[in-house]
Amino acid sequence: MQKEKLWTKDFISISLVNFVMMLSMYLLIVTMASYATDTYGASTSMAGLASSIFIIGVLFARLYAGKEIARIGSKKMLIGGILFFVLITALYLIPSNIYVLLIVRFLHGVGIGFAATATGTIVAQVVPASRKGEGISYFSLSVILSTAVGPLIGLAMIDEFGYQSMFIFSLVVGLASLPIALMVNEPVVDDQGEGEASKSRSFSLANYLEPNALPVSIVMFVIALAYSGTLSFIASFAKEAELTEAGSMYFFVYAMAVLFSRPFTGKLMDAKGANSVVYPALIAFALGMYALSQAHSSAVFLLGSALIGLGYGNFQSVAQTIAIKMTPPHRMGMATSTFFIMMDIGIGFGPFLLGYMIPDFGYRGLYLAMVPLIIAGIFIYYSLHGKKEKMKATI
Repeated sequence: MQKEKLWTKDFISISLVNFVMMLSMYLLIVTMASYATDTYGASTSMAGLASSIFIIGVLFARLYAGKEIARIGSKKMLIGGILFFVLITALYLIPSNIYVLLIVRFLHGVGIGFAATATGTIVAQVVPASRKGEGISYFSLSVILSTAVGPLIGLAMIDEFGYQSMFIFSLVVGLASLPIALMVNEPVVDDQGEGEASKSRSFSLANYLEPNALPVSIVMFVIALAYSGTLSFIASFAKEAELTEAGSMYFFVYAMAVLFSRPFTGKLMDAKGANSVVYPALIAFALGMYALSQAHSSAVFLLGSALIGLGYGNFQSVAQTIAIKMTPPHRMGMATSTFFIMMDIGIGFGPFLLGYMIPDFGYRGLYLAMVPLIIAGIFIYYSLHGKKEKMKATI
């Protein structure tokens, strides 16, 4: 039997748009704290808030977007999100103060939240059902690559041209993504949810979170919480451990591990089910965290990076696929929003919580403590979804 086509114009276009959005997001996340300090003399706490308040804006947008995307339409929400993103990015170029910067960062997060919810929904609709795991694995590479490329571009541009250059770059790539987004066809989805319209007018948790996607999204929160410690503190740990050169290669090695494994893990999920990828991925993630906690050489440090890429990087795409597969087509937008809300909470607020451990336990103690948290995540996954996946496989 001939496989359904995956690499369509819409799939390629929406992946490119998502890459550009995430590129701008990660480029600014890693540079914003230093920008706030150097430009406005912000304190350490205010500089940290200037970086993290972006995530709060994303969360606010996702809560609304997930609820309304079926009514508004995913393409309209995407175009609106990009236009808002471009408008807010231009405000970075206007001299202000730290408080205005915080507002701009929050609104920037709102724009990204709308656009990213739309891209996640559209890709779930255009990928063939028989290749859902493979397709979302490839699509998720747009995020993985942006986490590696974005920080490298941001830091290089600051060193060479100053802070304003990174805002101009974000503005240009945002404008460039608009014609690509306009080329995307509006996905046609059978609307079986018209009867729910009256429910949406009254408050209900189901209006903001998709119940079918919530179990695996809870697991994603736990795993993202563990991962947030590397995203935020890996540079400081590398400096303290006198592994600065290896630290500069961390995200590159991480991205390469994901890049080369995703095509295989996506196909494996479609052929053998989610459990065939999830359990090995989470074990690899735990081993990677343990390797980091024990790293006294560049080789062990980068081994940890590769294992974390194989583990967390692949679990993220598989969990997103599960959230979508468990959800009716007319609520895919809500499922996408629910998944990323839980992931963003873990990544966004994790550093704040985990930061309290560093004075007492140090970075090595922090990463070692993440190992039992990841193992707990394995058992939570089994309880909330894994055993059901196993039962379906045996029927």
